[in-house]
Amino acid sequence: MNKKYIKEGAIAALPVILGYLPVAIAFGLLSKNQGVSFKETGLFSSLVYAGASQFMALDLVKAGVSAGSIILATFLLNLRHVVMSASLSVKLNEVKKTFLPIIAYGITDETFSVLSFKNEKLTMPFVLTFNILASLTWVVGTLIGYLMGEIIPSSLQASLSISLYAMFAALLFPQFKIEKRTMYLSILTAIIYITIYSTKLFTSGWDIILGIIISSALGVALLNKNEEVSEN
Repeated sequence: MNKKYIKEGAIAALPVILGYLPVAIAFGLLSKNQGVSFKETGLFSSLVYAGASQFMALDLVKAGVSAGSIILATFLLNLRHVVMSASLSVKLNEVKKTFLPIIAYGITDETFSVLSFKNEKLTMPFVLTFNILASLTWVVGTLIGYLMGEIIPSSLQASLSISLYAMFAALLFPQFKIEKRTMYLSILTAIIYITIYSTKLFTSGWDIILGIIISSALGVALLNKNEEVSEN
């Protein structure tokens, strides 16, 4: 029975693997170009394992932002993973609690999307196989990108650097058809950050931190208000 779930987990991971590989390679390329060492790049993808946060952190490092601000911005941006893990926990009744931290480590926007849409209860062999293959792809792809940094033409490096945004667009745009509030919140978040950035009142890093906090607070308030209206 375990072999069946392992096979299903490997098959389910294939789309994520295909999406992760070019993005991870792009991160490795950018990391090398910004002077981050091979060891630090590998640890970055292994310990943080969050594409958006890693790209953001590289930009902050390039801008000379302090380590504390980078850590705080990354922490705030990744808080959504706590909610994702909690949401999936109701489908993990058959998984031992000792494995929950390992499973939580493997939760990203993409893996959460795949796992949350699976109708059946999530089994440990399935989830571990799925998460391990996805995370290994991210780490290995990062290292490949770093090693390829000196031989890939600059034009190709530039094209790979937009792959993360393309993947996010592929995940976000379909949600606009399902839930209009997602589109409104996305637009509102962009306006908030652009406004904060344009004022130049805050140093690089803190503008992102404030943008995350304000957008999250407004998003919660708007969603709660809409739910109250619909109930009445």
